[in-house]
Amino acid sequence: MDYQFPIYTIQNECQDCYKCVRHCYCKAIKIINGRATVIPELCVACGECVRVCPAHAKMIRSDESRLFQLLEGKAPVYASIAPSYSGYFKNITLCQLTLALKQLGFTAVSETAHGAQLVSAQTGRLLRKNPSQVYISSACPAIVDYIRKYQQDWIPYITPLDSPVIAHCKQLRKKYGDAIKTVFIGPCAAKKNEADRFSKILSLAITFETLEELLIDHNIKLENISNDNPAELALGPAEEGRVYCIEGGMNDTVRDAKADFRYVSVSGLKNLDRMLAKIDPKNLPGGLFIEALACQGGCINGPVMGKESSGLDVLLTTNKTSSKRTSIGRDVPVDIEQHFYRDSQNDEEPSEENIRKALASVGKFSPEDELNCGACGYDSCRDFARALLCGKAEPAMCHTFLRRNFERTSNALIKYIPAGVIIVNDKLEIIESNRHFAELAGDETLEIFNTLGNLNSMQINQLLDFSDLFESVIQNGGDIEKFNYSFKKKIINISIFSITQGKTAGAVIQDVTKSELRREQIAEKAKKVIRQNVQTVQQVARIFGEHIADAEIILNDIAGSYTMNNNDDEDTGKKRTK
Repeated sequence: MDYQFPIYTIQNECQDCYKCVRHCYCKAIKIINGRATVIPELCVACGECVRVCPAHAKMIRSDESRLFQLLEGKAPVYASIAPSYSGYFKNITLCQLTLALKQLGFTAVSETAHGAQLVSAQTGRLLRKNPSQVYISSACPAIVDYIRKYQQDWIPYITPLDSPVIAHCKQLRKKYGDAIKTVFIGPCAAKKNEADRFSKILSLAITFETLEELLIDHNIKLENISNDNPAELALGPAEEGRVYCIEGGMNDTVRDAKADFRYVSVSGLKNLDRMLAKIDPKNLPGGLFIEALACQGGCINGPVMGKESSGLDVLLTTNKTSSKRTSIGRDVPVDIEQHFYRDSQNDEEPSEENIRKALASVGKFSPEDELNCGACGYDSCRDFARALLCGKAEPAMCHTFLRRNFERTSNALIKYIPAGVIIVNDKLEIIESNRHFAELAGDETLEIFNTLGNLNSMQINQLLDFSDLFESVIQNGGDIEKFNYSFKKKIINISIFSITQGKTAGAVIQDVTKSELRREQIAEKAKKVIRQNVQTVQQVARIFGEHIADAEIILNDIAGSYTMNNNDDEDTGKKRTK
């Protein structure tokens, strides 16, 4: 995991679904070994991949440890709260949120909306000064980065001003001193890029989600905090800047009857791209201000916000707390001028020959093969080929390529496996089989197979007398095996297995007739050898027994003779003694 960039992937959680690739408008994600990785050089940190990831493998860097370092340090820490808080912390007042932040260790809390009011005031001055100009707002850092990377002809038309949070931090530092630390808290991942780039002004950026986790860890319950004693806000309460979090909100704060401008709002990178496509900004008549936001519907629909964060109730709450006035004429006590430059992307357009080779590598040899199904995450097969060539994609991402490979492999296995193979559905109809099965089923079945090339839709109970085994496996799952089953003068081994319980089952049927006959022949020969050996042993035993008997008789005779002679000597000796 790479924690340096604001958005990263937990590799072990990534399920290679390519949903992030499909939803990433910048295609700033590459696939390595089936796992998605963010490409920082191409990413604008809009956070859409975080929102759509079904496995929650895409994450926004929390920066929790860095926050604790700030809070434990000697410098005062000021929180800049985004106005979209009311969409994340439902029914929680700014007072309750402020008191909770102070319990965490923040010195003071202020509203980012103050910076928004400064930006609107200065934007109004620009519009009056250049009434024939076309301007795109600089309020959203993800939009600014997108133009710097992908719509570079429009860079001169970005309002040369800070974003609201940078303007707010400058305002806080001017009033409370340069020694303070500032932390933005909101729904945005792109703000972390700003904090990384302007760390001397904006010390850190965390999300509402991270704040919620911190409150839980410290057992601070927002709903239990009293509103009886209003908390004091640094710089006081904001006014019209609070409406910035809603699409079109900035336009409401910069409208000027004295400036002949058309005010347009657009949200979403795709919609911005559609608006700017194939237009030469140098030939525009001017008098147009475009409020551009990366998140559909505005900041209240940021990557960490819930599905109901942009509901009408949130819009009404935001509208109720925001003053109905323009920012035109407000004092701007700090310098918020900023200029933007190209962030060059060096991806060269590959040659047509290389694109054709890349397409051929995934089995696409003609335009008819290019389905442009989008399953890989790219809008067209040619875009996917470009991604292959620059190392952002892998051939396995092409589902049609995988399916065809699988079909070829499975067909080859079914065709050439030296056994009968059959797959049936829940109606016991054949949906796949091979020639070996047709041979096992009989001459008529083999003739049908040779004629049609398959046995599809035939009922297996017409071909097999053990179709009940298939019914059992389909209904109950599991496997059934039968060995040495007698079938049409053959001896077969049967293995039936579940493919999808309740829907399909498969079977491998092996003709073991020859091997069984050979086994019986071997067994008979073995029995014959055993019988011969037994007979030989018996003969040996008999012969040996006869020899023993003869020897016993002879020995007995000798022993008897010896005994008799010995007794005669004893009798003679007695007589002599007398």
